[in-house]
Amino acid sequence: MALMFGFNGCAFFQSRGPGKQMLETNARNALQTLVSQNPSAAYVSRQAVAVLVFPSVVKGGFIYGAAAGNGVLFRHGIPAGVYNTTALSYGLQAGLQDYGYALFFMNEKALNYLQRSEGFEIGAGPSVVVADKGFAKSYTSTTLTQDVYAFVFNQTGLMAGLGLTGSKITQIAAP
Repeated sequence: MALMFGFNGCAFFQSRGPGKQMLETNARNALQTLVSQNPSAAYVSRQAVAVLVFPSVVKGGFIYGAAAGNGVLFRHGIPAGVYNTTALSYGLQAGLQDYGYALFFMNEKALNYLQRSEGFEIGAGPSVVVADKGFAKSYTSTTLTQDVYAFVFNQTGLMAGLGLTGSKITQIAAP
């Protein structure tokens, strides 16, 4: 539990002043890179009402694990809030990794849930689909039926398993 308070403290610090500007720049650059390199992400981004980008999430653990990172919600390309993601895990795990992810909100209902909840929990709110490499083979605008699509990118380090289920996302700063 103390570990989680430490992550949230870092998130609060980065949500102010120069840290916030750096986070926005990193999130915008990460999103541009993602959509330029991933045709599926580019297609989904054109259909989405907003996108929440976490350019860097650090996950580490040995049996007990934790992950944390900060991100920016973009609505029509304009920053609409700063968010923190945290997760705790337990199991057969060891290692350290850094990755980013983007959540594409496909409708107002899902976006409203994020903005009004006391912490959006992946796996407990609107349906979230993690898009894998085979995702682009069978989708059209009529088959994009989920509330939120997640794309994981820039994975570095070594750690067995990566899941977004159980992650909690909390707004830490308004636009």
